[in-house]
Amino acid sequence: MKSRAAVAFGPGQPLKIVEIDVAPPQKGEVLVKITHTGVCHTDAFTLSGDDPEGVFPAVLGHEGGGVVVDVGEGVTSLKPGDSCYSAVHRRMRRV
Repeated sequence: MKSRAAVAFGPGQPLKIVEIDVAPPQKGEVLVKITHTGVCHTDAFTLSGDDPEGVFPAVLGHEGGGVVVDVGEGVTSLKPGDSCYSAVHRRMRRV
């Protein structure tokens, strides 16, 4: 699956809108079409280059809400079409 994302390619660089590949959900994962997202101080800290845990390239905006598109094996609490929100961990926002 393909998606468009605002990607930070390095500290202090402007975000670029690019097409990225999105893998199907693995066991215990959920794929969400993000319809709303916020950018918080964590994102600004990462983009500044001062965050020692900052990883580039990165899709910032880890506080999002949207609609479930697909679920991985074993997921029973959500189904496609459900609305949800998330606070995504760093390892999950890599491009």
